[in-house]
Amino acid sequence: MTDGGGVRKGQWYEILSGNRLLDTPERMEHFLLKELRIPPALYRSWKEDGGIQKAGDRLRLRLFPVRETSFPPEWMDLDVLYEDDFCLAVNKPSGIKVHPADKGEGGTLANYVAGYFEATGQQAAVRHIHRLDEYTSGPVLYAKNEFAQYVLDEAMRDKKIERIYMAVASGRMKPDSGKLDFPIGRDRHHGRRYRVSAGGKPAVTLYRVIEQYGEAALLELQLETGRTHQVRVHLSHIGHPLWGDILYGGPSEGLARQALHGAQLRFPHPFSRRLIAVEAPLPADLQALIRQLKNHKL
Repeated sequence: MTDGGGVRKGQWYEILSGNRLLDTPERMEHFLLKELRIPPALYRSWKEDGGIQKAGDRLRLRLFPVRETSFPPEWMDLDVLYEDDFCLAVNKPSGIKVHPADKGEGGTLANYVAGYFEATGQQAAVRHIHRLDEYTSGPVLYAKNEFAQYVLDEAMRDKKIERIYMAVASGRMKPDSGKLDFPIGRDRHHGRRYRVSAGGKPAVTLYRVIEQYGEAALLELQLETGRTHQVRVHLSHIGHPLWGDILYGGPSEGLARQALHGAQLRFPHPFSRRLIAVEAPLPADLQALIRQLKNHKL
């Protein structure tokens, strides 16, 4: 189940490293920090609490300490897109929050992932790497341990995690592709909305028209930043709000939520750095909307 060239043994990860890499503390430190690319803060923590052991030509790291979840476990039949000992990618349905907004709130993906860990005997905390809006569907990535969270959080900051979305926007899109580079901030006049604002945070969305259906367009979008409501705000700003997105002025016919879906997620594996790519098919409600638009029923 692991990915990285080692073997998991309970809480420990065992690596065949060669005696020459472990014969002095300096060489071992270089091996861990430079070759395995262990985050320095985590390396120091392991040194202090005995999380690094030598056994001949093998190196043992406590990569998988037992951790309790901070979310009450609940059961849902999760659509798991990828899983190993380091990370988990789950296809989130529309209508479910990634994590609770208030203490004690249930029915979120965090609760269901906690339930999945409990049902599969995994004593791991629930650590999401990125989020999706409640009514946006698609992959959500989780780290299963502190090491994976360090590495994947850094990959997010360095824009090494790619998120490709599919969306249905209203109107005829011209040009067929482009870059939406508009800063986003809160809308002071509406508590739930965000807006393009000169004083907002930088936000960049790349789009490409896949198909045009009269007064609607199927788009592929790539986010270079991850601002709240970013796609929704950007498309509304240029006069093409998402279909079903009433909050930002989109048409309401044929869909009970915004027509936005995370179709692909690409990320470097936390340990091996191998590129992992997962895909989530268009959900049934978006497929039905596209059929209606193609058949000129909306």
